[in-house]
Amino acid sequence: MVELTQQNEETAFEDICLHSSQIRIRKITLQDLWQSLREGYDDYGAKPSSIPLLILFYSLFALILTLFAFGQDLRYLAFPVVAGFTLFGPIAAIAFFEMSRRRERGQELRWRLTFRFIHSYSFAPILALSIMMTLLYVAWLYMAELIYFSLFEATPPVSMSDFIDQLFSTRHGGALIAYGNFVGFLFAFAALALSVVAFPLTLDKPVTSLTAVTVSVRAFMTNTFVLAVWGLVVVVLMTLGAAVFLIGLAVVLPILGHATWHLYRKIIEP
Repeated sequence: MVELTQQNEETAFEDICLHSSQIRIRKITLQDLWQSLREGYDDYGAKPSSIPLLILFYSLFALILTLFAFGQDLRYLAFPVVAGFTLFGPIAAIAFFEMSRRRERGQELRWRLTFRFIHSYSFAPILALSIMMTLLYVAWLYMAELIYFSLFEATPPVSMSDFIDQLFSTRHGGALIAYGNFVGFLFAFAALALSVVAFPLTLDKPVTSLTAVTVSVRAFMTNTFVLAVWGLVVVVLMTLGAAVFLIGLAVVLPILGHATWHLYRKIIEP
């Protein structure tokens, strides 16, 4: 009986599921970015949500410090580990997407209500997209490790101070900075194209994860310059937020999450 019910639900979802060609994309301007940020700030003001994020960030920070304290050989991954966390931004922002959606509908703003999507058709594609971003993060760490060992295999640093010294005073250190940042840029570019519209779309409409990614790439290709600027704004704001002992991230991430929802609304036609 349970299996029959599940089959009926899957059939019903397939019947209403939208295809990529049915979703129309608008061309946006830089003005839309700034308006989305203002609207995101307004949403944050309506439901401030910094305390849970502070707890999460400092728990992750403590975990990272512990890993590096007990595994000094991982020092070369310090920057890739921290920088790569931006790939998880869309996953962490799902609750803020839902909060913005509920606010624009005039519905109650309560944290427990923002996770109701777990019991809806949105959960499976969101889970699939989250796995995709996690695999992208793992691939980024693997490439960072590959670049490091190809450059430092002959003269591995013996301490963190030695590593920093070689990084800024040797030829292979400069190469690590150049190659690492270039490869990191490619991963960030791919992550932005794959996810900028995909996550809010799966929350808003009945689509599969493949359709969501396809539409996201189409949206990025249609608005490449504007969304590239958006990606730069996200990196700059998150860097500034992280610079003040991660406290700033607890404000920046919710605002960016809310703003991304409004940007999605401007890109995708209802």
